[in-house]
Amino acid sequence: MQSLDTLVSQLSLEEKVALCSGEDFWHTKSIPHVNIPSLMMCDGPHGLRKQPGDAQFLEMNDSEEAICFPTAATTACSFDVQLLKRLGQALGEECQAEKVGLLLGPAINIKRSPLGGRNFEYFSEDPHLTGELATAYILGLQQKGVGACLKHFACNNQESYRMTASSEVDERTLHEIYFPGFEKAIKEAKPWSVMSSYNRLNGEYVGESYSLLTNLLRDKWGFDGFIVSDWGAVNDRVSALKAGMDLQMPGHHGMNDDVLLKAVKHNEIDEEVLDQSVKRLLKKVFKSYENNKQVVVSKDQHHQLAKEIAVESAVLLKNQGVLPLKESGNRLAFIGEFAKAPRYQGGGSSHIHPYQIDTALEAVKGITDVSFAQGFLLEDHPLNERLLHQAIELAKSCDVAVIFAGLPESFETEFYDRPHMKLPAVQNKLIQEVAKVQKNTVVVLHNGAPVEMPWVNEVNAILEMYLSGEAVGEATVDLLFGRANPSGKLAETFPLRLEDHPAYLSTKVVDHRVYYNERLFVGYRYYDARKMDVLFPFGHGCSYTTFQYDQLKLSRGQIAEDEPLVVQVNVTNTGNYFGKEVVQLYVENPTGDTIRPVKELRQFKKVALSPKQTQTVTFTLTKRDFSYYHPTLHDWYVETGEYGILLAKSSRDIVLRGTIKVKGKTKLPTGITTNTTFNELIKNPKLSQMITELIETMKEDYQLDIGMIQEMPIRALASFQVVDQEMVNRLVTILNILNK
Repeated sequence: MQSLDTLVSQLSLEEKVALCSGEDFWHTKSIPHVNIPSLMMCDGPHGLRKQPGDAQFLEMNDSEEAICFPTAATTACSFDVQLLKRLGQALGEECQAEKVGLLLGPAINIKRSPLGGRNFEYFSEDPHLTGELATAYILGLQQKGVGACLKHFACNNQESYRMTASSEVDERTLHEIYFPGFEKAIKEAKPWSVMSSYNRLNGEYVGESYSLLTNLLRDKWGFDGFIVSDWGAVNDRVSALKAGMDLQMPGHHGMNDDVLLKAVKHNEIDEEVLDQSVKRLLKKVFKSYENNKQVVVSKDQHHQLAKEIAVESAVLLKNQGVLPLKESGNRLAFIGEFAKAPRYQGGGSSHIHPYQIDTALEAVKGITDVSFAQGFLLEDHPLNERLLHQAIELAKSCDVAVIFAGLPESFETEFYDRPHMKLPAVQNKLIQEVAKVQKNTVVVLHNGAPVEMPWVNEVNAILEMYLSGEAVGEATVDLLFGRANPSGKLAETFPLRLEDHPAYLSTKVVDHRVYYNERLFVGYRYYDARKMDVLFPFGHGCSYTTFQYDQLKLSRGQIAEDEPLVVQVNVTNTGNYFGKEVVQLYVENPTGDTIRPVKELRQFKKVALSPKQTQTVTFTLTKRDFSYYHPTLHDWYVETGEYGILLAKSSRDIVLRGTIKVKGKTKLPTGITTNTTFNELIKNPKLSQMITELIETMKEDYQLDIGMIQEMPIRALASFQVVDQEMVNRLVTILNILNK
């Protein structure tokens, strides 16, 4: 094939402009006379949503049949990177079979608030977990010759006013919370494309931000793919192209082509900028064309994979001995509409037309006899006393009552954020009334985000299935009866109530701005710093077996910032069931003047263990694991100090603790000015003695309180007539010389 430079030189200006917008809703333009093919892209991320025929519009509920895998909120609870890679591979195969070259996923926005309408599409509140899972997913997908489109960059953390609102976020928070997932995935998995989000960031539309799309994505992180707009997200096409946003989708029949054409002709845009966008796009278009191959997908096999993922991702939130259920000898009741009509996905652009839906009511028939009562209507209708009475009477007559509860799809969908964290009132009422008459009450939850549980202390067990895809019924039954052992861990905190979450007072849009006032303290970082009670902590999940951690070993007692630290711990299955444990490593930050979370997840591994089996789990920590982003340096900085190495079963369940002394090498800018305080000078080892003596002199000569002096800036010496302004300036000069 001829080089891209040669090919682009053969295109007219009009043709190059045309390539920068879609042909329709899902295709890039083809140019037959130079053999440029079209690239088809489709919605993901947890299944292929391919609209039939030549779709000229967005129809959410009309798509070709495909496997509906568990959503990202579900799969994140697996803490299993290999499983996410297999999911990506399966999606790649389905895309190849349907001649789809680019899948619009994964979606990796941080769960800032539990109310986000698309939270079911996103992995976690934690950036490290998000980045690890996204990287594995992309690697799997692109191994099959299909491109990933990483989305939505950046800070598209809510649906309300998403097309106009500005996310107001400080630099440090961006780099520590909202950027790391994108950074890791781009550097390690190299996605073909990144989707720029609808929103503005600090007043500037993301799709028009040169600093974000070019300086950060391309220059700093090394992104070499093309940037596509979210559908309908382009505000100013000329500014967007200048910033590095290559492809506008959908095409809108070339609505902006004339605008770009005039801009190039009038020298508003250098033609070379246009050429670069065209080359970036064509590089992936041709790659897709070359990777295109005949693939026959076994939907039955993929359905079984969907089941496996659902099983691995389910979280046993609570169990007081009723689970696993016996396959015989128990009178069993299934209560709730979701037992026969499960909630398995969210609404909006990720809505999949499933291949086969498994229900728990059907799946249990192969194991034991079960009685069923509907219990409630799906939407939050007024209480149906007849259905409630039937459920209560059935529960009374059985040994175990399993209630299938959750959120209707209308509660969780693209375009809308949730107004609250509550289950429909009729469901809460049902659970509470059944629990009064049946001590062995189990609740199975189908929801894409945390919910309040006013009945949590009244039921025996809670199994969180999230939105587990089309095989949810069989997966649920296997878990209930112990044919599979729950091993999922929460990828987000479940607060006790809505008012407890860190962004509660700052999610409202004011003058088209959303202020991220909680800054770094998202999710468990906030709850742990506040020592606040939660319903269930980040990383929590029970099992039918037990695990013991021991023999924590650190390779060194002290390291420099550029030296690795190897951490080892033995994990033993001390119970009677085969099980899997997610070993979580948190780094506890040193206490100092810098505001930092108490601890942060830095590594994790999922291990499979037979009863009485022991495995040594090894982690390697590097500079980034001890760093925070320093706004003055505009880079990562390691603070010298003592760090805790915490091995944990959740953010609240710390099993083993070690310490490591880390010595930073980077020297912070220490320019001393008239506004430098004596407190700051005392902490400077070069100046500490001199300043301490000066303070003592001032205390005695001028009868000033030491605490007052320490808080004073140098310029205050003149204000208190200790010295004149000329002497203040000389003192600053001398201090800077001594500090070199």
